[in-house]
Amino acid sequence: MKSKPHIAVVGAGAFGGWTALHLLEHGARVTLLDAWGPGNSRASSGGETRVMRGTYGPDQPYTEMAARALMLWQKYERRWKRRFLHRTGVLWMASGHNEDHAFESGSVKMLRAAKIKFQELSAAQMSKRWPQVNFEGIQWGIFEPQCGYLDARASCQAVVEAFVAAGGKYQQQAVMGDGLENGPLRKLALSDGSQLKADCYVFACGPWLGKLFPQAIGDLIQPTKQDVFFFGTPAGDDRFTDAHLPVWADHRGRFRYGIPGSDRRGFKIADDTRGSLFDPTHGERVVSPETLKDIREYLAFRFPALKGAPLVESRVCQYEQTPDSHFIIDRHPQMENVWIVGGGSGHGFKHGPAIGEIMAELILQEREPAPIWSQSRFKKKLTTEGAESTTGFTL
Repeated sequence: MKSKPHIAVVGAGAFGGWTALHLLEHGARVTLLDAWGPGNSRASSGGETRVMRGTYGPDQPYTEMAARALMLWQKYERRWKRRFLHRTGVLWMASGHNEDHAFESGSVKMLRAAKIKFQELSAAQMSKRWPQVNFEGIQWGIFEPQCGYLDARASCQAVVEAFVAAGGKYQQQAVMGDGLENGPLRKLALSDGSQLKADCYVFACGPWLGKLFPQAIGDLIQPTKQDVFFFGTPAGDDRFTDAHLPVWADHRGRFRYGIPGSDRRGFKIADDTRGSLFDPTHGERVVSPETLKDIREYLAFRFPALKGAPLVESRVCQYEQTPDSHFIIDRHPQMENVWIVGGGSGHGFKHGPAIGEIMAELILQEREPAPIWSQSRFKKKLTTEGAESTTGFTL
């Protein structure tokens, strides 16, 4: 690798934007590209908010990565004098069923090892602390007071602004995908008819990676449709704002999660079950009436004061799902100067700063990625259409 290599990063979302910034800070010359801009409505990193948490179950690398990401979010917040991480805390509700219990109980050891603060709470303790929640069917929970939610779109835009201010070059251009896998990659054809040459190329294109690299990725990354709902709370009632309620996740039955009302957007809630396959470019982003009906019923059960609450906003995002819910961070198998980073699988956003740091080290120090993120771990292509979340890696 040259002492000051030119690196092109394609995709300015959570993975690509932070990768570009870290590469720049470590001495590379970097050009960052995005077809529609950082945090746009088609992107997996779009939307208002994302969950920041360390609870992930047993035997996985993400709790430790979340601890590092927490430090980096704080570092850049101080540097930029802006706030993106809202430390409302995150509450995990455990029903006591074997699968749910194993996830939460397995998380305790990992949280302790990563030095992420947490509390184990009984149902009685949770009911006393958050009386606006009906804890029926819940036996205990984990509360992470240092965690909470992140401003998604705003932080993606801030990363690109900082990247440009530090000397990086940003272009809102699409990369023409034809022939990317036809031999050594020496230049990119862009949507304005120009070409971009670089020493190394990083593709952080989220749900588009399978189409850009049909041979190396194909359907190993599948975009799934995920409906998100925002409900209006009673006038003058602040019990469901982030001042009085944490981010929460409920493993009882179907896995649902929510973020309390913030920035006057409403009470956010979603079902984490993987939706149908979705086209991130041309798909119509209209929520399913069936999912809305199910969410309303759940809302009335778990948050009784919100029974009959009006739907004030909705949106459709997508997960970029891998068969095992682990990320893909690896070189293209046929091109040494091409890196692929993606497969966030519904839980990648929070890790953006740590992923950027990892990518800068891998590229500039010419290191090998961890086997858990290697593309070669897949022995055969799998489909996840309609599959439910069972790993607990999402959010």
